[in-house]
Amino acid sequence: MRRLIAVLVLVLLPVPALAQDRTQTLADIRAELNTLTADVNSLKAELTASGASNPNVAGGSALQRMDAIEAALAELTSKTEELQNRINRVVTDGTNRIGDLEFRVTELEGGDVSKLGDTAPLGGQAAATVGAAAATSDPAAQAGSADPAPDLAVNEKADFDRAKGVLGQGDFRAAADQLKTFTETYPGSPLSAEALLLRGDALTQLGDIPNAARSYLESFSGTPNGSFAPDALLRLGQSLGTLGQTPEACVTLKEVGARFPGTEQASQATVSLQGMACQ
Repeated sequence: MRRLIAVLVLVLLPVPALAQDRTQTLADIRAELNTLTADVNSLKAELTASGASNPNVAGGSALQRMDAIEAALAELTSKTEELQNRINRVVTDGTNRIGDLEFRVTELEGGDVSKLGDTAPLGGQAAATVGAAAATSDPAAQAGSADPAPDLAVNEKADFDRAKGVLGQGDFRAAADQLKTFTETYPGSPLSAEALLLRGDALTQLGDIPNAARSYLESFSGTPNGSFAPDALLRLGQSLGTLGQTPEACVTLKEVGARFPGTEQASQATVSLQGMACQ
């Protein structure tokens, strides 16, 4: 009976309470639902075997209550799977769009598009593996589905600040070179998005618009929901416009308003769209 009470308390908790830990993934939630479902089935078997299926309980017999709980768990599991599928569709569509932008920028630079590798999944590896992680109830497998935020290396912040300082002094060539060295020395750095954005700014000042566009694209695609993503996407669209790629520029600038409505960058994108007479 104590097990029954424990399960009822967990199941009857409001959904927001189950989602209080913001680090919990859909895979974690689905695993918990699977565990609760197994507990409910086990308790039903115990009640039936012990002959305790008919005691009166508020709302019906014990087995009736268990059936209701089991149905609620099944509905929650179904909604979790539906949400997971929607996320996977968004990741696939977003990754394809970024891959198309990478292809177009490489063409503009006169690069070899055949050497382009696979586009990194939108949102990083954790988003790409959410479907596979949710398919198992193994806690160890789920724990490995998302990488923790990396710590800064010993000289990482100092190197970044040095390059940023050079940019502030107006030495755009040196700044572009140092920021490129930074991203190569510290791949996956939490400062990469800003470093790539600043490198794009330095290259823009040097008139190297194709490489500036690529740097903005790398900044955005690495962290499409990060704090520097609106600026990176805006400047990518503006760079494409400068290169004469008006249709691509219009699509990119419209995406700024769609992804980041109400922001200063969205307002600037609207101005740029009007200047290019985008439909």
